Amino acid sequence: MKVIVLGSGIVGTSSAWFLKKQGHEVIVIDRQPGAAQETSFANGGQISVSHAEPWANPSAPMKVLKWLGKEDAPLLFRPRAEWLQWLWGLNFLRECTPGRTAENIRQIVAISEYSRLTLRSLREETGIQYDNLSKGILHFYTDQKEFDISLPAAKLMRDLGCPRDSIDADEVVRREPALAGIRDKIVGGDYTETDESGDVYQFTTGLADKAAAAGVQFQFNTTVTRLLSEGTGASAKITGVEIIDAAGRHKTLHADAFVVAMGSHSQTLLKPLGISLMIYPGKGYSATYQITNPDQAPVISLTDDGYKLVVSRLGNRLRVAGTCEINGYGRDLNTARCEAITRRTRELFPTACDYDKPVYWTGLRPLTPSNVPYIGKSRISNLYLNTGHGTLGWTMGAGSGRAIADIVSGIQPDVDFAFTGMEHKAGKTILLPA
Repeated sequence: MKVIVLGSGIVGTSSAWFLKKQGHEVIVIDRQPGAAQETSFANGGQISVSHAEPWANPSAPMKVLKWLGKEDAPLLFRPRAEWLQWLWGLNFLRECTPGRTAENIRQIVAISEYSRLTLRSLREETGIQYDNLSKGILHFYTDQKEFDISLPAAKLMRDLGCPRDSIDADEVVRREPALAGIRDKIVGGDYTETDESGDVYQFTTGLADKAAAAGVQFQFNTTVTRLLSEGTGASAKITGVEIIDAAGRHKTLHADAFVVAMGSHSQTLLKPLGISLMIYPGKGYSATYQITNPDQAPVISLTDDGYKLVVSRLGNRLRVAGTCEINGYGRDLNTARCEAITRRTRELFPTACDYDKPVYWTGLRPLTPSNVPYIGKSRISNLYLNTGHGTLGWTMGAGSGRAIADIVSGIQPDVDFAFTGMEHKAGKTILLPA
C-alpha cells in the first residue's frame, strides 16, 4: 500500500521505518525543515520503562492544588477559558483512582518494555550513534513520604517484569557518587538496571536518513491543512491530505492509508472528522549544559523525584529536563521555570558544568489524562493513530512505530497492549471518545 505518515518525530519516523520494512510505499510529511524538530528535539534523554507511573495518580490532586500559582512548580495547571483544557482536567482527575492508576501502569510498562527491546534491535541493525548509555536509571527521593508511596508502585512494576529495585540512601550514592554532596537529603531511591539514555534527536535524524536511503520520501517544510474524507459510518475513508508544500503550493496527496503522529496537534487535525482525542499539550522544559568537570558529572541517568527533573549525560553535555505546564499551545520560555532548573542542577552538581551558558528549550508533550497513548485504528477504516505519548515519547517511540506498522499491515502486534479500536487479550475493545 501507499501510506502517508503525518509527523516526523521519534514516533512518526519509527512508524515510517517499520512501514517501509513491511513493504509499503511511505511518504512522511512535516511542517519543519527536518526530522525531530519539535517535541523530539531536546527532551530528557531517558528510555525509562521504570518511569511508568503516570502523572495521574492518587497523590496528584493535592499536589496540583498545592502548586497552583507557583511559577516554578513541577506541574503547573494554568486555567484558561478553553473547553478542552477543562475537559482534559476532569478526565485527569478520573484517572487518579488507585485502580485506574494500576491499570495505566500496566499498559505503559507493556508498550515501554516492548519499545526498549525494539530500540535495542534497531541500534544493532542500523549502527546509529546517539550518545546512548546502558547504565540504567536511578530515581532518588528527598522526601520520606514520597519514597514510602513509591514502594508499592515499584513492587507492581517488578510484578510486571520491570526490575525496579528499591534501595537505601547509601546505595543511591554508591551507584552514583556525583550525588554525594546531597547525601544528607536523600532518603532512598530505586534503580532499574535495564533502562537507558540517549539523544532522541540524534537517533531520530539518523533513522530518518536511513529510512530515506531505503526509499521513504520525506516532505519537509510542508504544512498539513486538513484530511479529506468521504462516506459515513463503516464506509467512511480518508481520500487525501491537503498540504501547502515547501514552495507555497496548495496540493492534495492521495494514499491508501494515513497515520497521524502529530503529537499535540493531532487533536486539532482530527476534530473536524468527528474524532475527539483527549490530548492536551503539556509544555516541558529542558536545559543543556556543557560539562567542564567530567568527574563531578553523573554517568547514570537520574530522576530527581522532588523536583520532577530527569538528568542524562549525553557525551560532553548534561541534559536536564522536566516540569510540565498545562497552558495551551504556546512555546515561550518562562524565565522562572528555566532558572529553577539551573538552580536545582547547580545544587546537585555545583562544579560539573558551565552554568553561565545554558541552552534552554521547551516542547509540547502530547498528554492524555492517563498517560496511555493512542496507538491503533480510528473509526475511519484507513486512518490510524500513533499519538499521545506524553512525557514518554522517546521511551515508547520505537515500539509504537513497529506496532502501528503491524496494525496497518493487518498483523496483530506482539505485545499485550490496549490498542485503540482493537480487542486485546483481556477481551476489551478500546474505543475513541465521542
